[in-house]
Amino acid sequence: MKHLFLIFLMNLLHQYAGKSLRRDGSSLKSFEDIKNEIAGYTDIAKAIIDLAVHGKAQNRSYERLAVFADTIGPRLSGSKNLEAAIKYMFSALQKDGLENVHLEPVKVPHWERGEEFAVMLEPRNHSIAILGLGNSIATPPEGITAEVMVVASFDELRKRAQEAKGKIVVYNQPFISYGETVQYRLQGAVEAAKVGAVASLIRSIASFSIHSPHTGEQSYQPGVPQIPTACITVEDAEMMSRMFLRGTRIVVHLRMGAKTYPDSLSFNTVAEIAGSKYPEQVVLVSGHLDSWDVGQGAMDDGGGAFISWEALSLIKDLGLRPKRTLRLVLWTGEEQGGVGAEQYYQLHKENISNFDIVMESDEGTFQPSGLGFSGSAEARDVVKEIMTLLQPINVTDVFDPADGTDIAYWMRDGVPGASLRSDISKYFWFHHSQGDTMTVQDPNQMNLCAAVWTVVSYVIADMEDMLPR
Repeated sequence: MKHLFLIFLMNLLHQYAGKSLRRDGSSLKSFEDIKNEIAGYTDIAKAIIDLAVHGKAQNRSYERLAVFADTIGPRLSGSKNLEAAIKYMFSALQKDGLENVHLEPVKVPHWERGEEFAVMLEPRNHSIAILGLGNSIATPPEGITAEVMVVASFDELRKRAQEAKGKIVVYNQPFISYGETVQYRLQGAVEAAKVGAVASLIRSIASFSIHSPHTGEQSYQPGVPQIPTACITVEDAEMMSRMFLRGTRIVVHLRMGAKTYPDSLSFNTVAEIAGSKYPEQVVLVSGHLDSWDVGQGAMDDGGGAFISWEALSLIKDLGLRPKRTLRLVLWTGEEQGGVGAEQYYQLHKENISNFDIVMESDEGTFQPSGLGFSGSAEARDVVKEIMTLLQPINVTDVFDPADGTDIAYWMRDGVPGASLRSDISKYFWFHHSQGDTMTVQDPNQMNLCAAVWTVVSYVIADMEDMLPR
């Protein structure tokens, strides 16, 4: 009997050599099988690239974005502009012939900056360019006039806490990286208020400046007094720092008319190409439709939103229909912390096992370099293989991890995630500033980004098996 069992076991191992077994005993594909399956998409990938980069769809995502950005302008959460943008996209997606175009209601914050003004009164008269930070309170109607204290770090602020009472704290922190330096924008007002400051002015979170303030979100803390807060230019922060270090007395007058209103009704905008075989399974591509209230929101995140739309358009134009549903989501309220995406997650998380991958482009659509990816080692190997299909445009790298405020909830719970990587060397020159306009965008680079986004999303949506968790 023992010999019969050994013969059976050897036959079984030979039958499934190079393959793994599912719990039910059926075989999974070997990685060699998966590589062969992906290689079978070579001609489709080439057709997508040709259409996006050289064919009739060349420059389409750029031209669509230009009309949108020029027509609508910036799109702050809770604003009439954002409402107009959502209506515009709802109509455009329908006209494009996409399926299941609909709006999913969410509540978003509604804050308006109002009139803003800052001037240095001592040691000389100098107009200071400012942009109030999101959720900031207003100054009293007459404004605030106070002496300035300049610090380069939170540690310095704490060490000199006794000097801060009744003053306007100016932060002149160096730009190290966005992730590290943005803490001064997010927490600067709270830390200044803790030591008795009456307002805070934060050096813009920018790697380069031409006297351009950069806005963004900040948050207050329960139990800590709320004080007005705004960003100032790198140049003004450095000038006041030099003056302060020389012992010069600096006095600034600040007036801000910001208002916070009750949350507003907004919508995540959704369109699909329904899957042919597994329509309940979803590959999600996305960008956010809202922006700050300066510039045009062309880079952040018009480019990401419009290459995500372009992915569905290219697939439709080629007459392709993947096995899984390819779903476009244009998020609302991302700049306020991903509030639209969080509500989408709460609404759809019961179907989390059917989400194959979640993809977000929100770090510029410049010269693409590859894909950021978060997921299992097995899923990463599959994605790396898919990226070889993009050798014709030399965009094959896979980086770790994926990044995206709007897809973070899904990735946290184990769904594979991907984000577009492109050359962001100039991204923070324009980020959250008046400089974020169509002038920043390049049609050829957007063509390449659209090709990457489309090939990856289509192949994952059409492969026989979902990405391994």
